[in-house]
Amino acid sequence: MSVVSPALNFGPMTEVFQFLMEIDKLKNVQRRNKVLNNERREDSAGHSWHFAVAAMGLAPYADKDVDINNVIRMALVHDIVEIDAGDVLVYDLAGREAVQHKEVLAAKRLFGLLPEPQSQQFLALWNEYEAGETADARFALLIDRMMPMVMNLNNKGQSWVEHNITLEQVISRNLFIEEVNPELWEHLLGHLKDAQQKGWLL
Repeated sequence: MSVVSPALNFGPMTEVFQFLMEIDKLKNVQRRNKVLNNERREDSAGHSWHFAVAAMGLAPYADKDVDINNVIRMALVHDIVEIDAGDVLVYDLAGREAVQHKEVLAAKRLFGLLPEPQSQQFLALWNEYEAGETADARFALLIDRMMPMVMNLNNKGQSWVEHNITLEQVISRNLFIEEVNPELWEHLLGHLKDAQQKGWLL
């Protein structure tokens, strides 16, 4: 369990600063993807930034009922729970199921560091993303799943190769993208099939 750093006194803002110092630990959570053309593994904070910028860039291609500002907020908070729960490979279905309870507890602890009403607002945002039912959450999830695929497509399939991932696994876990944005999925599917031909996917 992560330990909260001692809080410096910032008056009524003290709890916010305590939260900000605690989430600095997200920079130390290692992901499976490596940054492009480098041996360093991507960290979850860097992924969250990339996700947020991707949401901004892809805003013109979102449905008109998607609130991009809300998607960006989801991007910035969605992986904060990994401070306590760690990162689990998206294709490790048993691992994903096993970590769910840890993530719920982490969300309560970490967002609980904030004062009200911010604590409940952050928690509600995280829960909306996790449920994946609203237009905002579905577009956010699309980007979150897409970015590691695009990283792999530009990095010779690095994490796919390391974990013996199959084309069928990638398609099965990401097929919902076709419902959210058929044009994007058509492009991705073509690139995924090319990746298999290159030996980057089994």
